[in-house]
Amino acid sequence: MSNEAGASNAVSASQNIYDTAEFFQGYIKLDRQVLGLDGAPEWPQLRAMLPNIQESQILDLGCGMGWFARWAKQQGAAHILGLDLSQNMLDRAVELTNMDNIEYQRADLNQLNLAPGKYDLVFSSLAFHYLVNLKGLFAEIQQALKPGGKLVFSIEHPIFTGPTRGGIISDAEGRLIWPLDAYHREGLRHRNWFVDGVEKQHHTLGTYINTLFQSGFELTDFVEWCPTEDDLKKFPGWEKEFIRPTFLLMGAIKKCS
Repeated sequence: MSNEAGASNAVSASQNIYDTAEFFQGYIKLDRQVLGLDGAPEWPQLRAMLPNIQESQILDLGCGMGWFARWAKQQGAAHILGLDLSQNMLDRAVELTNMDNIEYQRADLNQLNLAPGKYDLVFSSLAFHYLVNLKGLFAEIQQALKPGGKLVFSIEHPIFTGPTRGGIISDAEGRLIWPLDAYHREGLRHRNWFVDGVEKQHHTLGTYINTLFQSGFELTDFVEWCPTEDDLKKFPGWEKEFIRPTFLLMGAIKKCS
């Protein structure tokens, strides 16, 4: 197996919570892991941002169990490389994948070293909010894309990652509120999600957008995801999205020099 990522098997600078048994056993029971893309309610809008991927070279950052990689191959992509820090996720991806021209490698997305000018599309689902080095990440993605190539990604919305403590609360009048107490203080946030002490990195909207611009991208898509009425029929728990957004979906094209 070639090592296109450059960081595969290196000492990680990132928390690898997905390789802890208790967390992983909880995580794989989520709808988006049991049902794949059909269990991710934001997927239809994210999919609409994608370019034509026929015969494309695709890089999937934070590929998890390979749901997007397999979908992309079914749509006619020429080759997909999926990178993930978690060996548990990669092992499950290999187990579920029975297709040619899909490759998985272990890599820390904080420490990427990608081949230049290789990819038509770089895709990422819910991975970048774990990363410290956005500037380095976007610069590395930009140089790895072909001219006019596209980056499409989803993250936890900065309003969702911003509080020092997560959680909807009720005020004295019974209104449900998302307390946003430290939005402009970027950096590490700890969350209790399946286990205590899950590490995420909070960046503001301005940081994401300006870092894309500074890295040589043109913003093409920007969706603060909210459920439709049909979504609410299938996922009634998503009513809380009207209190605060969970997901931000973005697309950007590499500027041609």
